Amino acid sequence: MAKDNGTRPAKKAARLPRDVYEKELYRLQAELVKMQEWMRVEGARIVVIFEGRDAAGKGSTIKRVAEYLNPRVARIVALPAPTERERTEWYFQRYVSRLPAAGELILFDRSWYNRAGVEHVMGFCTKEEYSRFLHQCPIFERLLVEEGILLRKYWFSVSDEEQQRRFKSRLEDPMRRWKLSPMDFESITRWENYSRAKDEMFVHTDIPEAPWNVVESDDKRRARINMIAHLLSTIPYRDVKLTPLRLPARPPSQGYIRPARDMQAYVPDHAAQLDPRATAG
Repeated sequence: MAKDNGTRPAKKAARLPRDVYEKELYRLQAELVKMQEWMRVEGARIVVIFEGRDAAGKGSTIKRVAEYLNPRVARIVALPAPTERERTEWYFQRYVSRLPAAGELILFDRSWYNRAGVEHVMGFCTKEEYSRFLHQCPIFERLLVEEGILLRKYWFSVSDEEQQRRFKSRLEDPMRRWKLSPMDFESITRWENYSRAKDEMFVHTDIPEAPWNVVESDDKRRARINMIAHLLSTIPYRDVKLTPLRLPARPPSQGYIRPARDMQAYVPDHAAQLDPRATAG
């Protein structure tokens, strides 16, 4: 089975220790919260695209990016297959409706680049549609940047051996088996086709206004840290002075009487069965 060439380091880095990873991840997440406040005050619009092979670690990285952010302003977009109506629209049309307004961050868990990857490799689009995408995509992204949107694109690069290991792990784990689909298995048998499609995509869409950033993701911990640190380094955010907040004093009772407990349905205390102190003695 062929491997990616050119950008992968000659020697595989050791896995980042958990304690180092967790400490740095928390620090970076605190910076993301600062970035969110700056984004809100300045009215900035940020789009981050996550692409890569199946099981490359995109989803878990997105979760770490969004973990402490306000879900009303930091939204994850993972679109399903297009509807019959959407198939008749301009290809970029349904993505345009998900673009951010002022003070918003959009995290695309796969994006319009579906056409350059899975749709092209699996034959879900015509050759004409594929060629038109490669022509229009750089134009579309230049328009976004010209409009003032901060566009960042990340490709998560995973080796064939590591992808195989992750697929096997999912297959044996009933809690994660749902992550596997026929498309995942196709990505194994069509590894070289996907490699060629990715290379062609980079040739046409790795533009100065919106360059691709490759994230080595055989070690998920390193990939998350490296991606978030890079994103922060490319956004001109700053500390924003927060409005001081004070909890108000509770007013005196006005005679409210709570209804009897037996008038409402309460969730059973399942947790009590887990506490050994509750059953001791």
